Amino acid sequence: MLVKVFGAAVQGIDATIVTIEVNSSRGIKFFLVGLPDSAVKESHERIISALQVNGYKFPSRQIVVNMAPADIRKEGSSYDLPLAIGILASAGEVHSEKLANYLIIGELSLDGSLQPIKGALPIAISARTQGFEGFILPKQNAKEAAVVNNLDVYGVENIKEVIEFFNGERKLKPIIVHTREEFFQQQDHFTYDFADVKGQENVKRALEVAAAGGHNLIMIGPPGSGKSMMAKRLPGILPPLTLAESLETTKIHSVAGKLSKNDSLIATRPFRSPHHTISQVAMVGGGSNPQPGEISLAHNGLLFLDELPEFSKNVLEVLRQPLENRHISISRARYSLDYPASFMLVASMNPCPCGYFTHPTKPCTCNPGQVHRYLNRISGPLLDRIDIHTEIVPVPFEKMAEQRASESSSIIRERVIKARKIQEERFVNHPGIYCNAQMESKLLQEYATLDTKSLHLLRNAMIRLNLSARAYDRILKVSRTIADLEGSNAIKPHHLAEAIGYRNLDRESWGK
Repeated sequence: MLVKVFGAAVQGIDATIVTIEVNSSRGIKFFLVGLPDSAVKESHERIISALQVNGYKFPSRQIVVNMAPADIRKEGSSYDLPLAIGILASAGEVHSEKLANYLIIGELSLDGSLQPIKGALPIAISARTQGFEGFILPKQNAKEAAVVNNLDVYGVENIKEVIEFFNGERKLKPIIVHTREEFFQQQDHFTYDFADVKGQENVKRALEVAAAGGHNLIMIGPPGSGKSMMAKRLPGILPPLTLAESLETTKIHSVAGKLSKNDSLIATRPFRSPHHTISQVAMVGGGSNPQPGEISLAHNGLLFLDELPEFSKNVLEVLRQPLENRHISISRARYSLDYPASFMLVASMNPCPCGYFTHPTKPCTCNPGQVHRYLNRISGPLLDRIDIHTEIVPVPFEKMAEQRASESSSIIRERVIKARKIQEERFVNHPGIYCNAQMESKLLQEYATLDTKSLHLLRNAMIRLNLSARAYDRILKVSRTIADLEGSNAIKPHHLAEAIGYRNLDRESWGK
């Protein structure tokens, strides 16, 4: 008897429907074809044990299983459940009338219980797109998949529940998630607040400008000056995620297996902070079993690189293309994948090997050559993609002892949201452009024009401060954002002056 059961394979952050054809006939052999990997082939033993423990018998017949399309490699143990149901249906122990209406995914334990899978959300989206009536999967992933509307999602704990459901002996209750209600309730939950930060007003301002325009930023300062502390508070002033952004972000984390069983949609912007020993593959994604890297996990959020010069030069150089194109293409012998990677890069570093080159009281023990070599660990092309460079110094005791509360993140966030709305309206006719940091030369000529006085100021600054030519576009982008924060249509000289002040590492005299 030939039956068809439907599963799914995840490629990148999207899913492809896999048709599992099972045919039973006279004989005793078991054949599994369709480009399965070792984990899929091992499902035979797990299925036998799961059926025996739950009072069912593996058919004593010849079983041939084909997983189509055969040109897509089937990886992982999530095909255990559809394979088991297909095998029982081909032997007549499970009614096959309703199998075509449901997508089935799940990993079996030896006792028949189901283990969580990766990629439940993109699989659910694909199931709805392909017109399936329902989606049966492990209970741990049910809330994640249930955010997809117009699809009945059933979370099950044991294979016996699935068998009884198809045989009409049990009714399964679909999981209901109030997506919008839960999403908007969680949007303002942040652990860290700028109200706790004493002093550092110039750095707070730089972070506000970076958040308002989506600009990449680097903080340079001695140890203990608060670089990491400030970076952790940056997500609290970024604009809230839209539902579309949240869905895309959740898909990436679902494929990577980063969602807990209580998660449905990610409601706050991601904050990723990898250790400086990270490898190239872990940063950009890929591997023998392809997974999104840190730059994709930071999509629509922040990638924080603490102690930037300590990262491997090869790791830093692979960031150049994603920072420019906002996606990463990974091509290997066996596969080619695209992952989204639209993130804000926030980095921190010491000014020299000992860390005290810019410290107001502690002397630096490094010679000029050491300082220069330390700064040269960051290549010019990478530095060219960082719009704002800000110096940070330790807070004096008088500031730390102040009882007066600082400005809260919620107040700063309101200003950032207003500036972003101005940019959304400005770029409404430019698909793919959402903030000032994404502007190219053509858009700069249209939206960042300077009057005679401002042009004279910029010319003098580039000559007197020895600014490099690559700073020109960055200064215009940042000054456009500063003007947006002030609600000004035109870029004024004081906007330009502030933007020029954020190009410290472009000065030829810096670090000498």
